[in-house]
Amino acid sequence: MVTPREIRAARALLGWTRQELADRAIVSLNTVIRMEQGATDPRTSTVLAVRDALEKVGVTFFSPLGQGEEGVKIKGQTPV
Repeated sequence: MVTPREIRAARALLGWTRQELADRAIVSLNTVIRMEQGATDPRTSTVLAVRDALEKVGVTFFSPLGQGEEGVKIKGQTPV
């Protein structure tokens, strides 16, 4: 899925506020805050809404299986 660190990193790469991500994903600001803090186990539909909002603007998530690595990038940029 998507980790809290990946959500924060993607949002930072885009220069978005938490509120902007919440608005684009059509979730509450508190939901985004809790997701980024890892303080909740959100519904799959909520995670997908956040992920879709970020992917629509060019964010790519990658997490090589079994390697414990995670990362994000925007089309045309080096992964972080």
